[in-house]
Amino acid sequence: MAFFKRSIEGSVAHLAMNRPDKANGMSPDFWDELPAEVEDLAQNAAVRVLVISGEGKHFTGGMDLASFNTIASLFDSEPGRAAFAMRELILRLQNTFNTLERARFPVIAAIHGACIGAGVDMASACDIRLASTDAFFSIEEINIGMAADVGTLQRMSKLVSPGIVKELAYTGRRFSAEEALTWGFVNSVHDSRDATLAAAMELAGEIANKSPLAIAGIKKAVDYARDHPVADSLEQIATWNAAMLRPADLMSALQAKMAKKQAVFDDLLGER
Repeated sequence: MAFFKRSIEGSVAHLAMNRPDKANGMSPDFWDELPAEVEDLAQNAAVRVLVISGEGKHFTGGMDLASFNTIASLFDSEPGRAAFAMRELILRLQNTFNTLERARFPVIAAIHGACIGAGVDMASACDIRLASTDAFFSIEEINIGMAADVGTLQRMSKLVSPGIVKELAYTGRRFSAEEALTWGFVNSVHDSRDATLAAAMELAGEIANKSPLAIAGIKKAVDYARDHPVADSLEQIATWNAAMLRPADLMSALQAKMAKKQAVFDDLLGER
């Protein structure tokens, strides 16, 4: 059974975590399937936005116990070799969510119910986060005696005040969708799971109507600016537009605006 249920409507792809009986706990197959799904979608030139959601009562309860058992077994080995293997495993898990950040298209998380532990890691790696009123979050790792190591501490601290991130990571306490909205971690809050998913799909459709080349440039520029000084970031976007800005999309946008119509933009070329 595949971990994800995949669908594509027009230019919007939807990956739904499909283990509702396990609160969409991230079993070992999750960590291989997510990057494989994203990379496969990237080869489809028609896909311009990805929405990720969870089936059932919760977005995800985080890492499944089966994954913890795999990790725990490493400590039965010689300490130096166990430490090396542990580091390699953590880097592989990190890469699962790095794939979302590297994707050429925006990724929108539609979150409801629990978003725990590695769920926060995944949400932090998405471009946009929408939540339902019943959504709750927890940087849960401190409650099992470890520091979160798959991206929350690194990404969330670029989205939210580091003092808030430290409080949440130090205590492991649950925080609500309304708190997440106040802090800027989520973009909006909706009445239910269905309303959250509908809002995510509507937003995805709006983004998909824009130039996919410009959208890719915006994603690249914002992520680059997050990690680099302003001067370097200005240089990056100047170089990007000098290389990528082309008259076809500009003319399509301007003509559509004058005619009060929706512009139509060519797809990017699929990855080969």
